[in-house]
Amino acid sequence: MKKHNFYAGPSILPEFTKQKAAEAILDFAGTGLSVMEVSHRSKEFIAVMEQARQLIKELLEVPDGYTVLFLQGGASLQFLMAPMNLLETKAAYLNTGAWASKAIKEAKNFVGPVIEVASSKDQNFNYIPKGFVVPHDVDFFHYTSNNTIYGTEILKDPDVTVPLVCDMSSDILSRPVDVSKYNLIYAGAQKNLGPSGATVVIVKNDALGKVTRPLPTMLDYRTHIDNGSMFNTPATLPVFGCLQTLLWLKELGGITAIEKINKSKAEMLYSEIERNRMFVATVPDHQDRSRMNVNFVMSPDFAELEKPFLEFAKSRGLIGLGGHRSVGGFRASLYNALPVESVQALIDAMREFEKQN
Repeated sequence: MKKHNFYAGPSILPEFTKQKAAEAILDFAGTGLSVMEVSHRSKEFIAVMEQARQLIKELLEVPDGYTVLFLQGGASLQFLMAPMNLLETKAAYLNTGAWASKAIKEAKNFVGPVIEVASSKDQNFNYIPKGFVVPHDVDFFHYTSNNTIYGTEILKDPDVTVPLVCDMSSDILSRPVDVSKYNLIYAGAQKNLGPSGATVVIVKNDALGKVTRPLPTMLDYRTHIDNGSMFNTPATLPVFGCLQTLLWLKELGGITAIEKINKSKAEMLYSEIERNRMFVATVPDHQDRSRMNVNFVMSPDFAELEKPFLEFAKSRGLIGLGGHRSVGGFRASLYNALPVESVQALIDAMREFEKQN
């Protein structure tokens, strides 16, 4: 039975990526060694790192004056590194969920006020706040573009007068981004890019070196810029996996092509949720709904059928559909690598379950 992987992360990868990684685990670049055991200083792996960084620049049209890094520690470490390197006077944050809340908590460890410009906590984060004002005198405005737990997404770069910092862990490379508006973009790789263990950072070079606090060597972005993401041993297998996904994405037609596919997948599933009397989307405003993580629950009349539907879906090879404990219900993660066929398989299961009940 074919498996349809809807896990929120680590999540589905392209077949191309998995096949190339499997080959490289046995024999990397004709070395006779595994990519898991070859030196990161070897010319073969340096070529992987450089090509991966260059492809991110190409696909996202990163302008001159920015550096792409592959680090470790996930977005959780970036919650700390971002304000450590960029916050001198004060910063503004938008609170749209659990990960944004954690970013705010870390930023408050530093000297300089952290202003929460708006929050959707009052509705369990099921909407994106509107009409808030970002002060003109902050060092940066930080937001989380896609909220995996709650199923909301900011699909356009905010129009503000200050530099942007963004956690794009779950929607990077899924749509165009105007990188020139940002001082910093960071993303854990395990949603749209590669295996867990690597973190992509896109940083504006001249935004650095302006804070007066002493920076630990390992937590200073300039350390990693100067050392080509190899100040410490990088996550070699995850970076190799990221490269394969980037090659796959380029062959597919790049960001414009994948955004078209992602929009189609999301529209298909949301349309079925709207049509099917058994299910209800947890995000009421259509413009706030995530393309990457579609959250829905059983309608009140069928609430007792939540567990039976999960079991029914699993029997049909639909894996990872359980919603986060803070929301409940179901979560279908439609990341770049998820094929349209998997979305259709979920829709077919929803329709058949409706007929049976």
